[in-house]
Amino acid sequence: MSVDATFRPQDPLQRIRRLSHWLAWVCMALIVLLPLALFIFLLTANVLEMAKLGGLSGDAIQQLQGWQRWVAGGVASVPLAMLLMGLWQARCCFDLFAHGNVFTGRATHRLRRFAAWTGAATLAGPLAAMVNSVVLTLQNTPGTRRMAIGLGSDQLFMLLFAALVYLMADVIAQGQTLAEENERFV
Repeated sequence: MSVDATFRPQDPLQRIRRLSHWLAWVCMALIVLLPLALFIFLLTANVLEMAKLGGLSGDAIQQLQGWQRWVAGGVASVPLAMLLMGLWQARCCFDLFAHGNVFTGRATHRLRRFAAWTGAATLAGPLAAMVNSVVLTLQNTPGTRRMAIGLGSDQLFMLLFAALVYLMADVIAQGQTLAEENERFV
């Protein structure tokens, strides 16, 4: 019995290469678009939207001056920059995959760095929001200034995700080491 070529499963490495090439472009687009989106947000956001940047309720900001808007944007750009570094590492990893370099030391190194930058950005996010809550309420009358501290399930999930990717990179690296040792014995 012969199998028609149209029903043969696609080569897994080709599928990985194609998807990785596409994901590398997605990462690059995000690296360009996310800072642009933050800049546009800072230019156009109203007081209610700016309050969310500091984890505040809509009525928490009594008066918002231009310098507060840009300082808050600078503070918010710190975790964004860390996330962009993570996306760059992911882009480099996907680029390696797209060229067939799947189980390599370079790929696992990029995966670890992606996980580390994503974890750092996740930890920096609540700190940036806390600082922004102070910055955005500095012009309030005494007694109405605020400091908001918050940690949500989305941050906990992202930390778990970063830890999972880091561990997966370690598992892949261990597999590479074992494969190299086995090759030496053969």
